[in-house]
Formats: sequence, C-alpha cells, structure tokens
Amino acid sequence: MRNPSVGVKWYNIISFMISFGMASSLWGQPEKNPDNQKEKYVNRLAKESSPYLLQHKNNPVDWYPWGQEAFERAKELDRPIFLSIGYSTCHWCHVMEHESFEDEQVAQLLNENFISVKVDREERPEIDHVYMSVCQAMTGHGGWPLTIIMTPQKEPFFAGTYFPKSGRLGRPGMLELLPSIANAWKNKRTELVQSAQKVNEFLQNSNQKKQGEELDESILTDTFSQFVNRYDKVHGGFGNEPKFPSPHNLIYLLRYHHMTGDKTALMMVETTLQKMRLGGIFDHVGFGFHRYSTDKEWLVPHFEKMLYDQAMLTMAYSEAYQITKTPEYKQTAEEILTYVLRDMTDSRGGFYSAEDADSEGEEGLFYLWTIEELKSMFDESDVTFLTQLYSLESQGNFKDEATGQFIGRNIFYLEEKINTNDELERLTRIRNTLFEHREKRIHPLKDDKILTDWNGLMIAAFAKAGMAFENPRYVDAAKNSTQFLLKNLTDDTGRLKKRYRNGNAGLDAHLDDYAFLIWGLLELYDATLDISYLSEAIQFSRIMVEDFMNPDGGFYLGGDNSEKLIVRAMTGYDGAIPSGNSVAVMNLLRITRITGEVKWAEMADQLFKVFSKEIENAPTGFTSMLSAFLFESDSPKEIVIVGSMQDPIAQQAIKRLQTEYHPGNVILFKDTNDKMNQLNSIANWTNEHRPINDQTTFYVCEDFACKFPTTDLDQAFKLINE
Repeated sequence: MRNPSVGVKWYNIISFMISFGMASSLWGQPEKNPDNQKEKYVNRLAKESSPYLLQHKNNPVDWYPWGQEAFERAKELDRPIFLSIGYSTCHWCHVMEHESFEDEQVAQLLNENFISVKVDREERPEIDHVYMSVCQAMTGHGGWPLTIIMTPQKEPFFAGTYFPKSGRLGRPGMLELLPSIANAWKNKRTELVQSAQKVNEFLQNSNQKKQGEELDESILTDTFSQFVNRYDKVHGGFGNEPKFPSPHNLIYLLRYHHMTGDKTALMMVETTLQKMRLGGIFDHVGFGFHRYSTDKEWLVPHFEKMLYDQAMLTMAYSEAYQITKTPEYKQTAEEILTYVLRDMTDSRGGFYSAEDADSEGEEGLFYLWTIEELKSMFDESDVTFLTQLYSLESQGNFKDEATGQFIGRNIFYLEEKINTNDELERLTRIRNTLFEHREKRIHPLKDDKILTDWNGLMIAAFAKAGMAFENPRYVDAAKNSTQFLLKNLTDDTGRLKKRYRNGNAGLDAHLDDYAFLIWGLLELYDATLDISYLSEAIQFSRIMVEDFMNPDGGFYLGGDNSEKLIVRAMTGYDGAIPSGNSVAVMNLLRITRITGEVKWAEMADQLFKVFSKEIENAPTGFTSMLSAFLFESDSPKEIVIVGSMQDPIAQQAIKRLQTEYHPGNVILFKDTNDKMNQLNSIANWTNEHRPINDQTTFYVCEDFACKFPTTDLDQAFKLINE
C-alpha cells in the first residue's frame, strides 16, 4: 500500500518554508521536577506500564499517552498532535530520544506548539498499522521511530521516521521541522487540513476489502518461482541487505516441498538455515537470534532480540529437522529455546517480549569482544583457536556506525560448521567461560512485558519442538505459558487482554492476540491430546468471529468495542511475523477438520477471496496465508485414534505422528477411558468411531470420508502416507 504522491506536497511545502526562513522560534518553559535533581523532569508517562513509555518519563517533552485526554487538550488549545511511535528495544528510537526528546530546545518547541503523544507499537498494533500505512503512502518507506503530525481529530498531514535535532544530509531536523509546521498550522491551516483529508480519503479507499475470485493452485508455484528468482545462491536468504530471517517464508517453502517434492525449495531453506546459524545474526555465546542482518552475509546483526523471532525460527528449524533429520537443525532449535527458557521466561510461565540492541549507550556492546579481552581469559592456544574459528581480527571486524571505522571489537561468526567432536568439546568449554564472563557485563534492557500474541507464538513453538524432539520439558513450557495467559490475561467475559506487566493486565486485545493464541492452543492439543486445549481454542475462535469479523470476509485488527480510529484496519500482509488474518485462516481450516462444522470453512473461503487480488499482486508478501491455502491443496487428512492412552500401540502411533512431518494432518484422540466422551461434543462426526475388538483402532479420513478402520499400525500409516 504505497502511493508516494499522497502527502508529498506537504513535505515539500514544509521543506520550502524551512529553506526560506519561515520557521518561527516559539519557546516555553518545560515543567521541572524540583524534588529529584537526578530526574530533572517527570511527565505523564511515569504512570504507564509500557517499558517504552517509561523510557521517556523523564524527557522534558510534556508527553501524553494515547488517550482521550491528549486529544481533548489538543482541541482546547487548538494545536496539532505530534505522534511518536516506537518500541523499547528500537535502536533508532533511542537515538532520536537522546538527540531530540532529551533536548530542552526541542522539548520547548514541542511543548509550546504541539500536544505530544507516545505510543508503544507492541501494545497498540492497530494504531501503529494505521499510521505506518500513512507514512508508507506519503514517503514510500516506513520504520521506527515513526513520526506523525496530525489534527486533533487524528487525521495526519505529515509523516516520517527518524529526525535528528538539526538538519543534515538533506534531512530536516527537529529544530527546523517543528517551527515550520507550527507556522503552517497557524498560517496555512486550510492547506494542511486539505492534505489531511486527502490522506484520510486514501486510507478509507485502500482499506476497503471486497471479495475477489477464488485462488487458483497455480499461485503456489508462482510464489515459489518468485523466491527462486530472489534467492541468494551464495549466502542463502532472499534479496540483498538488510536481510531478515522471515521464517514464515521458509515454512512455506518446506510445505511446498512436502506437497510437490521439489528439491530446490528444500535446498533454499536448508542453505538459509545453515548460513544464519553460522553468521553473526546468531548469538554464539548466549544463543538466540538477533533481529536481522545489516549485510547480505548474515555477519553484522542489528543486535536486538525479539521473542517472536525466537518463536518463528524455532518452528522453522523444528520442521526442517522433521523433514531431514539433520542434527544441526535440532541443535539450533534447542539452543534458541535454551535462551528463551533462561533469559526470557517469567517465573510464573509467561514469556518476556524483547532484549535491547544497546547497552551502556552503544549498540551491540554487550555482544562484542576484543582480542585483548580474550587473552586475559584464555591461554594462547585457546585464543588462537577462537581467533581462527570465528575470524577475529586485532583491529576488530565490527565497524563503528558513525565513523565506518573498525574499533577493535569483534562479532563471533563461523565460516563453516564445526565437524569434529574434539573441536565441539573444546568450544563448549570455552563458550561456557565466555558466557560466565559476559554475564558480568551491563546487560541490555529487557522489555519484560508479557504480550498475549507473542506468547501464543512461543506456545506454538515450544509445543512443536516438544513433539519434534520428544522433549516433555518444552511441552511443559507451553503449558505453563498457556495457564498464565488464561489466568492473568482474560476478563470476566472470557475475552483476552493485550499486555501484562508488574501484576497488571490491560489494553484491549487485537486480532493477533486471538489468532496466535488459538494457534498455540491447537499445537498444544497436538502435543498433549488434552481436550481442554481444543475447547479453549474453539471458544476463543467464537469470540474472534463475534468481535473482529468483517461481514464481507476476513478480520479487522481491532475489535468491535475497541477505540475507533480514522479507519478500521484490516490486513493480510505478513511483516516480521505472519499477519493475524493469515494465522486465523489456518486456524479456521484446522478447526473445520476437527469439528466437521462447515461454517468455519466458509469463513476461511471468504477470507481467501477478500485478499485474493492482493495475493496475486504480491504473493511472497502473503506466504503465511498461502501456507493455509497449501494446507487445503495438499490432501489433508483427519486421523482419529480410538483407544487407551496406556496402550503401547496408541503410544507408538502418537509418537510417530508427532515426530514425523505431516503438516496437512489433523489428529484426534478418542480416549476409551473418557466416560464423558468429551471429543464427541466437539467433533460429533466421530460419534460412531469405536474400537474394534477392544484394540486401538485407526480411522484415516479425507474430508470426513473415512477409509476402512484398521487396528494394524503399519496399515494405518500406509493410509496416512498415501
């Protein structure tokens, strides 16, 4: 959704005003905090829960959180809104805060001429989505920090991302930009309002969704072909720098390989997974993946670590292991989960959101090493081993961002994987020492809020890994997070809340919260065959349909009772993680197969049609939704096991189904010891499925038409694998 012509007019007018000296200097006196000299200023954000908002509580800027108070004040004072959106682990958000929002000159301009509003994009994804769409339409690009200037009616007329204090390299600074916009607000109001109305009209038109044609299976091959054309044959991944892991793309290619047998699809995935694990994007000392690579070689990362990346990458490596049984994929997934359990898990079971890229004011400092530092820790032989293994240099292999010069610090990365046991044992010993030493450093900020949607992804990842690797500890982690969410992030009506921190749950849930948690619950059912998780998934699906569904198909980001923005957003495009609509449609298809209720399939069909035109125009931006379409195209089967969980034959069958790669199968277990017949109430099409001769019996079905039941395990898997 990019239209560079929309809104460019006002960017150019403001630049014109700056260049001809039309900026006015309007100063005021920021509020001070005389009781605490260390914290000279305290603003309204001090009362918030978001770590990102709390980072700005001592700015001299008179920040408001998003809410009615800010907009009423803007109307009362007849001022535009200065909206700044970011997140706690965003490096350039920190830079802009230090340069501009901590600066008294900039603060005075903001306090005298604007009502300044801070938003945590991770807590308010719908607000972020709407105004990021504005930025992309106006400028042709987007990112964080996101800067929007708009009327008190929330209608934007200016958009951008990072702005320095003073202009440089053709980019206006805050000292030039803010007075110019303030001047325009006073003297060119009509033109600003007209620009805002055009942007509003564009948003309304671009967000209207009408059903298109049904998707054709040829779109699956078209998508694959586009990935082939973009594939980096040397370094893996797709396109040039910066490179993002985008594991949902890899998962699509794995499933495309499963359906078609195409070896190129699998090769692209394997090479990418291997190269990422070798590169600096992976934390070789403490494990886990950084956000993205600034280069095409996966060498220099942007150092923040996000929970959702750990979740999605765990799923990609786990599925690759299930297909190939390559040990390094299992090892990498286990290393990611080691990091999550050690550093990102609350004692009560929830998972934290992120870790910052910066520590002590410098990006990546926590993760970098000097040769002298290593010499102080190890003997000459070990230093030589490390230097050769990780291609370390005395001048460093990491460049200072500002100067572009090497500064003596090194990122660990591997040219090739380690093959000998002796080297692995030696590296493990050294790595443990490095980790202990690094733990004594000042750590990056941890964003310890617990988000429902990202926890849903992590639940799905732990459940998948628990099945793939036969590790009950991982399944227990998924259970613990689920219980935490159900206990702490639901209200009296059974509806979800968005965020939990410091004992308080709050904010309306969004589509992603429901879709991702339902995904996690379905995976957890597969891992445990505990019917309660299936019941919860179906109940949350009913609420999702009731509160978020568009009558023409698909789901809005915000619920019916959520705050009304200038447009009610609905998107299926995948970003860093799958879109809520993409995950929702896969959930609907799985629940259709589980319950036998056609209504869920009808909703899925409508959703595909609503996004079909967008998918045809940019299929690689919709790989999660296409994975759901592929699910339907790859002859999915319903497998009903009727028997006792204590029966070794049942246990053996469940183990095979959980550890092997069957992305198109739905598994139901009908426990003969369950006197309440709980499965019948959810999937009444299984009512007549009974054990034969009191033996564990397998019903293998397609579209609820079942093959002849069998008690022979080998015969059952022949039917499954047909």
